[in-house]
Amino acid sequence: MNVNSTLGIHKDRSGEIAAASGPGLERLCRPASDGIRVSPCEKGIERIEARFQGNGFAPHRHDTYAIGLTMTGVQTFSYRGEQRASLPGQVIVIHPDELHDGGAGTEEGLRYRMLYIAPEQIAEVLAAAGAPGLPFVPAPVLSDTRFRHDLGGALSDIDVELGDLKRDCLIADLADCLSRHSDRGGSSKTSLSWPGLKRCAEFLKENCADQVRMDELEGLAQLDRFSLSRQFRAVFGTSPHRYLVMRRLDRAKAELGAGATLADAAAASGFADQSHMTRHFKKAYGMTPGQWRRLSAAASV
Repeated sequence: MNVNSTLGIHKDRSGEIAAASGPGLERLCRPASDGIRVSPCEKGIERIEARFQGNGFAPHRHDTYAIGLTMTGVQTFSYRGEQRASLPGQVIVIHPDELHDGGAGTEEGLRYRMLYIAPEQIAEVLAAAGAPGLPFVPAPVLSDTRFRHDLGGALSDIDVELGDLKRDCLIADLADCLSRHSDRGGSSKTSLSWPGLKRCAEFLKENCADQVRMDELEGLAQLDRFSLSRQFRAVFGTSPHRYLVMRRLDRAKAELGAGATLADAAAASGFADQSHMTRHFKKAYGMTPGQWRRLSAAASV
């Protein structure tokens, strides 16, 4: 596939992105050690800047869309049984709950910026347009000027909040870009029970540190557990149980960022113990909680 080829790298590609996306990206050309810079989460959207030499992430899965730009270097990753490569200026799209890894493909190292968006926000936009369900993009590496421009506006300075208006416009733009590149031939036209599904999601967020029973979710959704699981995945990109685990991990990251010990973060987030949290953390993010905390601290220096 041409978009995944590492041939034809031009030295001015990273400069093109810096010019298109704002002067704040020019500092990405400076060499630096490994690190991750994370912006505050804004209503279901999280943005990061990461830099790596060699392998960055072990195989892991997100329950969000991961959509980003390779800034400098070559970004390599395994996805759906194939080895992929993204060059500066190309867009990466990882579907929710798809296993992948990531790292630098050359000795130059790698810098990229990524946006993680809750899949229900994409599904809601498309449902309003008469296209229920989540779009699946078969090609995870794209050369698309409009897509790159839409992302560049959100990733040009991750230290600045998007704000409600820019955020809402971004979600609509991303939904359109994902839909344009998706294979919608097998998409379901079944109506979705939005109010009940939203009640379930809010319940799981608010009670993520507790033990949640399926019959509680059935009552909230007014659906049987099989219909609930199927519709929940269509909107949120994953099962109710994994959604609950990911909300626990969100809380664990917040606790760790506030200085909690690993054991205290695990207890506050609803995990059985520290090792239980660590196993799920590595599956979700490709690194241990301790590694995540060190990289986060390194990026803030």
